[in-house]
Amino acid sequence: MKNLSRSFSLSLVAAGLLASGAVSAQSLAIINATLHTSSDQGVLEAASIVMTDGKITAINPTEVKADKVIDAKGQIVTPGFIASINQLGLVEVSAVAGSRDAGEDKAGIDFDVSLAYNAHSSLVPYARKGGVTRDVITPHGGDSIFSGLASVVDLSGSFDSDMQKQAALIVYLGERSKGSRAFTLQTLINKLDEHKTKAGKKAKKDDDKPSTEDKVMAKVLTGEMPLVVGVSRAADIIELIKVKEQFGINLVLNGAQDAVVVKERVAKANIPVIVSAMDSLPGSFDSLHASLDNASVLEKAGVKVLLTVGGDASHNIYQLRFDAGNAVSYGMSQEGALKAVTSNVADVFGINAGSLEVGKAADVVIWSNDPFELSSHVSKMFINGVEVSTQSRQDKLRDRYTTDSKMPRAYTNPQ
Repeated sequence: MKNLSRSFSLSLVAAGLLASGAVSAQSLAIINATLHTSSDQGVLEAASIVMTDGKITAINPTEVKADKVIDAKGQIVTPGFIASINQLGLVEVSAVAGSRDAGEDKAGIDFDVSLAYNAHSSLVPYARKGGVTRDVITPHGGDSIFSGLASVVDLSGSFDSDMQKQAALIVYLGERSKGSRAFTLQTLINKLDEHKTKAGKKAKKDDDKPSTEDKVMAKVLTGEMPLVVGVSRAADIIELIKVKEQFGINLVLNGAQDAVVVKERVAKANIPVIVSAMDSLPGSFDSLHASLDNASVLEKAGVKVLLTVGGDASHNIYQLRFDAGNAVSYGMSQEGALKAVTSNVADVFGINAGSLEVGKAADVVIWSNDPFELSSHVSKMFINGVEVSTQSRQDKLRDRYTTDSKMPRAYTNPQ
């Protein structure tokens, strides 16, 4: 009887696995679409895209075969946007200390902020409304120049959502209210030199189990992990270019309002720059060259540009597409702006998304019109090939306060 019961149980498990496999392997196709691929393919008119098991499996196949077919009727289809340098899922209300988990005074190189990520944050669906399907979340603050480790998360809103940990090491240099910027830069150089020397020595018995810091710095020194440095002043950027040359690191500049002053050097050194397209006025003596056309100037100089939302980005990721539109209005190319919020971000942080290509994650967005236009909206969104809602808390509040009812205002009649 026990054997029979065990066999029956195993049969149920096998059947369950087969059933789950059938569901996950369901295919979806979008036809008659204007595909903005954010790749070498450029823009494809009257095109089709097929997604299977969370991946893009075909672009413009001769014959479309899928379990479900959506007719885009000429609408624009883009990769899902990828936001960066924010604390989405790590903060709920900025004024409430208990809901802020992105910073720690004692944080250092090994600070993994992803441990506090809340996939059910009300800010996640609001970000999705702006076409954002993935995000590079970053720590901030702390007494050290090393804020900690960035992580990449998908915005499916699931506790089992994809998470790519240790996507970058975040550092902040530049002006200080106390002390010298020279000390902070020297701290970075000394730390790189320390771990370079350590890596060159033969491992001792006591070193069989390297610390998290050792592992992180080893990846930084080999270029496997990008070093994202928050810096603004041109003179500091020049010094960082020297650091890149000395150690061979994968350097990324964040903020970098003065990068336009040394744009040729930045381009020659092949250093990507993360900027806000809305930086229009100097916020300090370090950022005297902040301007609305900086993204355009850098693009024309051959710099790989990534666009981020400035200020309180965590609560305003939705406006990333509008910022990209402003960058276009100030001279950035339409294709460059799209790449700055998709494929460029994916390239820098090693994300298998950000473009409509076979093998990439099926993060796909159908738009009512040009995604950079104020009047357009997301028609449908897919993350890993699964359709997700774009209804946000704001939508629910609007419906609650505008629904006609016999109940008092803001309440609805249950009958």
